[in-house]
Amino acid sequence: MAKHKITLLPGDGIGPEVTAAVVQIIECSGVDVEWEKYFVGAEAISRFGDPLPAEVLESILRNKVALKGPVTTPVGTGFASINVRLRKTLDLYVNLRPVRSMPNIITRYEDIDLVVVRENTESLYAGLEHEVVPGVVESLKIITEKASTRIARFAFEYARRNGRKRVTAVHKANIMKLSDGLFLQCFRNVSKEYPNIVADDKIVDNLCMQLVTNPNQFDMLLLENLYGDIVSDLTAGLVGGLGVVAGANIGENGAVFEAVHGSAPDIAGQNKANPLALLQSAVLMLEHIGEIQPAQRIRDAIVKVLGMGPEVRTGDIGGTGSTMDFTVAICDVLRRGTRATD
Repeated sequence: MAKHKITLLPGDGIGPEVTAAVVQIIECSGVDVEWEKYFVGAEAISRFGDPLPAEVLESILRNKVALKGPVTTPVGTGFASINVRLRKTLDLYVNLRPVRSMPNIITRYEDIDLVVVRENTESLYAGLEHEVVPGVVESLKIITEKASTRIARFAFEYARRNGRKRVTAVHKANIMKLSDGLFLQCFRNVSKEYPNIVADDKIVDNLCMQLVTNPNQFDMLLLENLYGDIVSDLTAGLVGGLGVVAGANIGENGAVFEAVHGSAPDIAGQNKANPLALLQSAVLMLEHIGEIQPAQRIRDAIVKVLGMGPEVRTGDIGGTGSTMDFTVAICDVLRRGTRATD
């Protein structure tokens, strides 16, 4: 089995704990990884004067793949979002968020199986804003044909490869007829190349209402950047929250797989954090680098462990266990080679 070089960004808060747990589980799965570990965020500022040092970007470009724990983003002040800088600097134009129901995580809905595809580089979320005069701030929403077309093509290609039947574009083209209109038109143009996949669209406010009344009607959702940021968190709430879903940022220059939840500094260092979200992201990462069988073994182990008693689940998903209890349980299943029956 080939050794993989992967950039590791543990982050801050609970980041180092959940990252260490996931690294241990990957080791238990038998995948041979050489990790290149770097600091980002506040820790990097104190050490290097930059929350995203150049050596981090160089490592990701060299290795083509990174695993990233949560990083605190100051609200209103302080340094710019590390996530946004990574996506823009490396042109990681795809944000991929599979959202699936899992055993023993009690939610209002069952059998959720959605994939959210979000354009990652432009729209209002890109943060192009300035103060026109004191008391007046302008934010620019940029939508381009190039970005809209390539994200639509990614969505349809993903659907084709993974047996998905329907892609729904989400927009506000009834009001923003030029910007969202361009996004929607690019989607429709690309859809003609995939006649076996149903292509439809929903206005974003209607979609949100539909998601909380009947989420099972949807298969894949394609959204521009800001809508995608909001809706991907909404869909996570359908299956138990940000602590249980995977996240990936993908482009031609590499891919960063990350926990999409916050850094939870209030429980940092207490062995309470749930590593499941980062572990789910690591499964996507393993699939991305061609380690299909170990990825499936970890996926099976997750299902099996979540089906066990509360002592191996962390408190946020109704258990009484610790970070280490969950980690040890996953590794035990992997070592025994037991497959889940679900």
